[in-house]
Amino acid sequence: MSSRTALAAVVAITAAAATAAHAGSAPQAKPAMEKCYGVAKAGKNDCKAGPGTSCAGTSTRDYQGNAWKLVKAGTCLSIKTPRGHGTLAPQA
Repeated sequence: MSSRTALAAVVAITAAAATAAHAGSAPQAKPAMEKCYGVAKAGKNDCKAGPGTSCAGTSTRDYQGNAWKLVKAGTCLSIKTPRGHGTLAPQA
């Protein structure tokens, strides 16, 4: 076998192995997210925070009850703040 033929065989085998390894790996799924109210610091909310605000970064006080952050699904109610735990619905 010539060195050129051997090199071509090695390249072909390497490419086939890389393709097979890549095909077997599943794409990483993004974790499910949920809106969690009352956990954002002032100006750090993800979107609309009640009257007088428009969208992200417009909450006016820490842990504002009608301002939300996106958090990993199932974690909101366990987030503790100085004003209590996060909620899944806006609070006054």
